[in-house]
Amino acid sequence: MKVTVKKKETLSRLPIGTEYIKLQDAMKLMNLVSSGGEAKVRIQNGEVLVNGEVCLMRGKKLHPGDVFTFSGSSCRIEAQV
Repeated sequence: MKVTVKKKETLSRLPIGTEYIKLQDAMKLMNLVSSGGEAKVRIQNGEVLVNGEVCLMRGKKLHPGDVFTFSGSSCRIEAQV
């Protein structure tokens, strides 16, 4: 019997008090990248998913309910209450 173990993806929450947050800023706030320059490169290399699809726009506006994934970590944007 062969057993396959999937790496469990972590889902974090990022509450925002504005209408949207840009993808590169969200990545920096979640400490997934060390700088905006690194975020730009990672996004343009197709390493980031937004709502399950590859996103190549670093200025992509993320609204509450959107989920982005990078390097095994996923983050859901939530409205701050």
